[in-house]
Amino acid sequence: MHTAAGVEACLPIRSDMDLVWVRQHVRQAAARLGFGLVEQTKLVTAASELARNTLVHGGGGRMEATQVSGGGVRGLRLAFTDEGPGIADLDQALTDGYTSGGGLGMGLSGARRLVHDFDIDSAPGAGTTVRVTCWVSRPPRPREEA
Repeated sequence: MHTAAGVEACLPIRSDMDLVWVRQHVRQAAARLGFGLVEQTKLVTAASELARNTLVHGGGGRMEATQVSGGGVRGLRLAFTDEGPGIADLDQALTDGYTSGGGLGMGLSGARRLVHDFDIDSAPGAGTTVRVTCWVSRPPRPREEA
């Protein structure tokens, strides 16, 4: 069972500058929670891709960041929401290499590979919400003295 500590931040995504703020916030929040540098980089990369999708394909929206915990570990859940045209074919959109507009096609499928939990809700005309969660790796157990 995972519990949420409440929304830590809700950031608008309306411009390229907002993408910078999203990346900075995610990196700082991940560092505060104890994510290592590699974990931070993966989460920031996923957040950057999803925020850009929110802006470019969804016409803008918001990101909510929430600290979560469960099973003795802490994590960060990010939700990217827009009220854009939605995604007509989710399976196609999640296929590696698929792009709807001149990009590299790494957005959704790439973000999904970089996080522990990935969930997407979308329908044509109904906007899109993508939720991702990364968990802080458990520290190694101390070795017992013989």
